[in-house]
Amino acid sequence: MNERIKKQLEFALEIDKEKNIFRQTSLSGKGRKENDAEHAWHMAIMAYLLREYSNEEIDIAKTMLMCLIHDIVEIDAGDTYAYDEEGLKTQKAREDAAKERIFSILPEDQKKELISLFDEFEEGETAESKFAHAMDNLQPLMLNDSNDGQDWREHNARAEAVYKRHEMTQRGSQVIYDITDQIIQKNIEKGNLL
Repeated sequence: MNERIKKQLEFALEIDKEKNIFRQTSLSGKGRKENDAEHAWHMAIMAYLLREYSNEEIDIAKTMLMCLIHDIVEIDAGDTYAYDEEGLKTQKAREDAAKERIFSILPEDQKKELISLFDEFEEGETAESKFAHAMDNLQPLMLNDSNDGQDWREHNARAEAVYKRHEMTQRGSQVIYDITDQIIQKNIEKGNLL
């Protein structure tokens, strides 16, 4: 086996660990907590299905790949709950260290490619990254709504914080933002969001 494919297979095995990183969001139907790999898969499929609602023309393959790799760093950094103010303070440093270690398993050209894609997602300035962020926000919102706000109630989530997070949704898709606004308003009325 040559060194290149050896590194690629080692990376492929390493990212299997993403299945062991559980998020704060429950599966629909009040199931168990979802893992990062399930979240990434779900939002990548959603990106494909909903691409026509992007505010801008997007390269859907690039957007889907962003969705699939954006949480790989959580293998080392752990999941940071979207509304955990303390955890958010150290998230970037933890994820930067994880990004370097995990993507360094790959051959240098693929390391650079995936780090560039990861950084593009984090910066949220391109059409693809804005739409990928919209999917990253919509996916757990849908699950929360399907579970009657269970996860929001468990964490005493505030509507103001949920709206703040969805500013990026609006940058990616006005149509999807309008839907998220309806979902948030419904959950405020139900008392699921403070």
